[in-house]
Amino acid sequence: MRTALVYHEEMTAARLLWDDPECEIERPERLTAAVERLQQGGLEQRCLRLAAREASEAELGLVHSPEYVSLVRGTQALSTEELQALSGQYDAVYFHPSTFHCARLAAGAALQLVDAVLTGTAHNGLALVRPPGHHSQRAAANGFCVFNNVAIAARHAQQRHDVRRILIVDWDIHHGQGIQYIFEDDPSVLYFSWHRYEHGRFWPSLRESDADAVGLGPGRGFTVNLPWNQVGMGNADYMAAFLHVLLPVAFEFDPELVLISAGFDSAIGDPEGGYHLESLSQSVCMVVKALLGDPAPPLSGPMVPRHSALESIQSVRAAQAPHWTSLGQQGSTPTLSLSACSPEKRPSPVSPGGPKCQAAEAQPSAVLSSLLDQLSATPPVRTAVALTAPAAVPVLPPDVLRQEGSAPQEETQAWARLHEALTQDTAFAALGKVLRLLNGILEGQVSSGIATTPAAAPTLEVALRQGLSHGAQRVFCVALGQLDRPPDLADDGRTLWLNIRGKEAAARSTFHMSVPLPGTTGGFLSCILALVLPLAYGFQPDLVLLALGPAHGLQDPQAALLAALLRGPAGGRVLVLVGQGSARHLVGVLARVLHGEPPPSLGPFSMASPDDLQALAHLRGQLEAPWEMLRVAAPSGVP
Repeated sequence: MRTALVYHEEMTAARLLWDDPECEIERPERLTAAVERLQQGGLEQRCLRLAAREASEAELGLVHSPEYVSLVRGTQALSTEELQALSGQYDAVYFHPSTFHCARLAAGAALQLVDAVLTGTAHNGLALVRPPGHHSQRAAANGFCVFNNVAIAARHAQQRHDVRRILIVDWDIHHGQGIQYIFEDDPSVLYFSWHRYEHGRFWPSLRESDADAVGLGPGRGFTVNLPWNQVGMGNADYMAAFLHVLLPVAFEFDPELVLISAGFDSAIGDPEGGYHLESLSQSVCMVVKALLGDPAPPLSGPMVPRHSALESIQSVRAAQAPHWTSLGQQGSTPTLSLSACSPEKRPSPVSPGGPKCQAAEAQPSAVLSSLLDQLSATPPVRTAVALTAPAAVPVLPPDVLRQEGSAPQEETQAWARLHEALTQDTAFAALGKVLRLLNGILEGQVSSGIATTPAAAPTLEVALRQGLSHGAQRVFCVALGQLDRPPDLADDGRTLWLNIRGKEAAARSTFHMSVPLPGTTGGFLSCILALVLPLAYGFQPDLVLLALGPAHGLQDPQAALLAALLRGPAGGRVLVLVGQGSARHLVGVLARVLHGEPPPSLGPFSMASPDDLQALAHLRGQLEAPWEMLRVAAPSGVP
């Protein structure tokens, strides 16, 4: 993977020249602090560094009117008094004699990044820019934004590179109305924004920032607004929106390019609507690590979406359901009661869906300090592969470790006694390699791994019990194919077992369920986004075991996507067990996605079958009460 980092120090030249408490937070240190933190963390050195160029006036004209470009060009010769007078004509804007140059560099940085990605020079990247852009409109500056950098980049990708479908994701705390206005009648650009709204009371306080603003004319459905109406949304709220709105629509849209308008003013530590340099620089580092393929740290806090968040998700899904099959397929279903106790009626030590107690929020400084520790806590080995048959070596990324060693003989023998099948020579040798690899993951030496085995079911059971006995508090097992849950496994909340390709959709307990493998792309995505991942994030596992047993039924792109998405809930700690009979190249595909590369495309979106939808709805209906991350609507009668 190659991640480009585009920046130019001259973008720090513009600054506020008069007293204005509203505008003073947009300052050059926003860039310099981020660059310094990237350098300190060794992240800049891992990127392809590109110096930003100025966008030409013709390129600015892809979005902005000639008159507006001329007006901004003229600010270079204005006095401080004239600049202040002109700035006062716009909402939350200030001009400086260097603004035109800085703004052209900001737009040009976005164009360079698009060119680098679409020509194959880089796979992805980050453009560090100021002034920002998403509030800027065709003929007006707005909210610190002069030229709409992301919109210009999108039009450039369309005209220069013939890109037909572009997804723009805007995660700034404010609604990017400028992007929306530019593309609201254009079905080739899907614009998604989640933003603080407070029923229209939060800036920019526009009616068209609400959920029912879905675009105009041929662009209806290609503007997706998710407004937050309560202050202080947490990890569970954002993840619920991600799983139940953004990802279903994004997969159905199938973009050729994704552009992110990455405002960090909703990050913890930042004053509402301001720019906290420590929080900002930490957030930038986290994004670069993700682009580089490093595993993200697991989410903290109760994974229970709040009522207000579910109301917003329900509203946007209702507004968008006529336009997106993936949203219309999944409705909210009645909930049935399931006991959260083990068969012996002992209360579960883990509360499904996250703790229900109202714990005090951690102080922002403490959270930021923890994030800093996580930035430097990457395991020495990102991905390791342990193969049963060395002769059948798949093509692996060059820096994926090929594990040769095994666990100590006595340790392997002790575990092999659980099943006679594991005492056979080949299975015993494979078990030793699995245990060595799993110990590396549990000890923090390896992030994720893949192992092949001729005895998938008993090896999975050993891996599960080994994980629980060596420090893992919660283990999420996703078993595909003929892999039954061990009958004597305690239903005590330490293990969540999901079998995909079961005979029926059934919740045998709060921590043991099965679902048939859907037969279409849409059905598979619904199963993963509406069931597997909500369960995983709600359970908050320390370790994920993904087992592909006999007749698992997954195509390579499906297996790769599932493995890639399961990296998130457990901070990258994923062990994939591949049973005998799977194609050799599947191991190579899995190794690449666990190493951070993107999974191959699933192909054209196809609707889920009625049977698959009914099975999924039935299972979700049984599980929504204890697993609240499954909810896509606020429960009626609950404040």
